[in-house]
Amino acid sequence: MATIKVKQVKSRIKCPKDQKRTLDALGLRKMNQIVEHEANPAILGMVEKVKHLVSVVK
Repeated sequence: MATIKVKQVKSRIKCPKDQKRTLDALGLRKMNQIVEHEANPAILGMVEKVKHLVSVVK
């Protein structure tokens, strides 16, 4: 499968607890942090849930 790089671009402050847990599950804990994941449906669903906080970089 292909891999995607996910970067946190907005702060998690004042976000609901489930969105904070989603960021933790993706491995994002700090601003501008980039993590790499396999592009499977579970990961893509998590990225979709917090799309206003993250961006997918190449």
